[in-house]
Amino acid sequence: MTAVNRARKDRTIRKFTPSLHESPYTESDFGSGVRQACLSNKTGTVGLKVSKTIVVGDVSVGKTSLVHRFCHECFDRDYKATIGVDFEVERFDILSVPFNLQIWDTAGQERFRCIASAYYRGANVVVIVFDLMDPYSLESVDRWHEEALRENNGNGVHLFLVGTKKDLCTGQQFFEADERAFKIAKKIKAEYWTVSSLTGENVDEFFFRLACITFNAAVIREVEDMQVKSQAKKITVSSGSNLIKLNKPGDLDASLQEKSRCGCR
Repeated sequence: MTAVNRARKDRTIRKFTPSLHESPYTESDFGSGVRQACLSNKTGTVGLKVSKTIVVGDVSVGKTSLVHRFCHECFDRDYKATIGVDFEVERFDILSVPFNLQIWDTAGQERFRCIASAYYRGANVVVIVFDLMDPYSLESVDRWHEEALRENNGNGVHLFLVGTKKDLCTGQQFFEADERAFKIAKKIKAEYWTVSSLTGENVDEFFFRLACITFNAAVIREVEDMQVKSQAKKITVSSGSNLIKLNKPGDLDASLQEKSRCGCR
């Protein structure tokens, strides 16, 4: 493994990151089977684990700022709209197993939606972003939710709802937006977070939580697949033991003669 492929020290995870609010994802730690599989290096595609995460939401809600704060530890005050799709890869080491988080930052403008939707397919995570200061962006959550899941059939996709620009909210503004958003998150069965890309509040915690949940789910699927294959192999071997094995050409005649003596036809 070369130095360029190693995770940064602050991307090394040993403990499961907790949720910020009540969550539909109840895991509070990596499963014992997951820890054992990682410890014994039996997690199948070690070194090739990838989680595809798509970030969607209205234009100028702060999707790119959120991604850049986590990936590059910076905040650009000069807003530049994303054209089509931007792509980042963040490398983690989780329980000593390499894990890559692919982050697809999609454009919010209407004219780019048909382009961005093509990248939704095969997503493991959908992050729907809204602006805590903009009530209309929260009203768009249902549309983004339906569109993203339509491309994935809703199979095994983890959902997160993220409110940005927390640093700009007054106490009352935040309380009202937070209350509405939490209800919507419960309705669409998403985990809810509030962040500030300017200050960095909750940004790292959010992405670490996302990585923990998707890594845990990926290893569980691999362990279950290995168990199914192992069971199928045992059944095949067991069934094969009931077959008549003929080692020499003369064995066939001997077998027929024995059946004849027993009254078999």
